[in-house]
Amino acid sequence: MDDSFTNTNGVSIIFKMIKDIQDNKQYLSDIDGQIGDGDHGINMNKGFTLCEEKLKEAPVNLSEGLKILSNILMMKIGGSMGPLYGLFFKAMAKESEGKEVINADVFQTMLVAIPVELSKVSKATPGDKTLMDCLIPAVAAYQEAIATGESFKSALMKMKNAAVAGRDSTKDMISKVGRSSRLGERSIGVIDAGSASCCIIFCAIADAIFELLN
Repeated sequence: MDDSFTNTNGVSIIFKMIKDIQDNKQYLSDIDGQIGDGDHGINMNKGFTLCEEKLKEAPVNLSEGLKILSNILMMKIGGSMGPLYGLFFKAMAKESEGKEVINADVFQTMLVAIPVELSKVSKATPGDKTLMDCLIPAVAAYQEAIATGESFKSALMKMKNAAVAGRDSTKDMISKVGRSSRLGERSIGVIDAGSASCCIIFCAIADAIFELLN
């Protein structure tokens, strides 16, 4: 069993994310419609589908593909989520650039860079009912697993489980950031759409890497 994969083969991670976002377009918009604009699924689907079209033009590796995805999300998607996810993937692209092989440690640097990058434009913290409620626990779970000597696959599974738990935790929270924050306690009882898309992304990344490591 391998404990790494090549940057070249890693582009499959992006195609997995694209498929899962496309498959959940309606789900994300339905959630968002309960306390937001109702267009999160449409916007995410648009961005990831544009990326898919671009990736089919010429072969790229994981780093190059992440950069393409980042640029498209920042330039083509409106609202706050486009820039946030643009920075999300920009951070991952930067940390993987020049690395021929992605192992557990390289992937950890890619993950840790995400919240650092997002903190430059967002003051949201866990408990605010945002994608941070999924992101921060997922990254922390992966770090903790690696620090205690667990395998790449085991750490990915911990990351995935923490992402799901983080997403679900937003249901009982009061929204403190963005348009939904105006609803106050009426925002309780609904999962945050950003945390839902973040969870889809983390699960897709983990599942794609499982395939690459087999």
